Amino acid sequence: MKIEVFPTSAALARAVAQRLAKTLSKREGAVLLLPVGKTAVPVYREVVRMHAAGRVSFRRATTFNLDELQVRPTDPRSFRSFMDEHFFSKVDLPRDRIRFLRGDASDLEAECARYERRLARDGPPDVAFVGIGVNGHVAYLEPGRSLAPRTSPVRLSASTRRSLAADGLRPVPRGALTVGIETILSSDAIALVASGGRKAGAVALALAGRITPRRPASFLALHPRLEVFLDREAARDLSTTG
Repeated sequence: MKIEVFPTSAALARAVAQRLAKTLSKREGAVLLLPVGKTAVPVYREVVRMHAAGRVSFRRATTFNLDELQVRPTDPRSFRSFMDEHFFSKVDLPRDRIRFLRGDASDLEAECARYERRLARDGPPDVAFVGIGVNGHVAYLEPGRSLAPRTSPVRLSASTRRSLAADGLRPVPRGALTVGIETILSSDAIALVASGGRKAGAVALALAGRITPRRPASFLALHPRLEVFLDREAARDLSTTG
């Protein structure tokens, strides 16, 4: 595990964007597993800036996303809409290389199985870029007695729904589709990204505590190539939690 701490959220975003660009410089046809959310916004903004400057191209890349809400892709609450707004529409990624879960599929189990098959065909991901929730969730794998190994429909926890509502996503759907923990761990490398003091406790428990499904992000420590990108606030509890 490699942990890097940056003085500001802006410096963190630049470092994560550079990590993404480095992946593409090594392999133009890289497969990326990507997140959404407030932490991702400045990262995508920096990636778009690098793309405009000619420093990175997505012409041969393929992208998957970690999760999707159970809504139509055109719904403004959907994660597909988020990605279109912040990333897909601003870089040279071919539309036919965008892989996304359909949150409005009539058969959600079949949709999840389709997504896993596509991941197996195109992947494994060169890098999975993942965030962490205040309750320790990763993707939408919520704390519980066990974690779904592969892509599955899930119900969102009350704390996750409150966080989404606080971010302005209303009304908040009750369900989502999410990749599984084995799906994430199958990636060649994982980049865990966290910003802000609200995430500090979850980060410390995930990285310094025991591995348990009650802290889903703790399973990331099993990966031999886990890279952790934190700003100072998100890292503040690391030395005090065991």
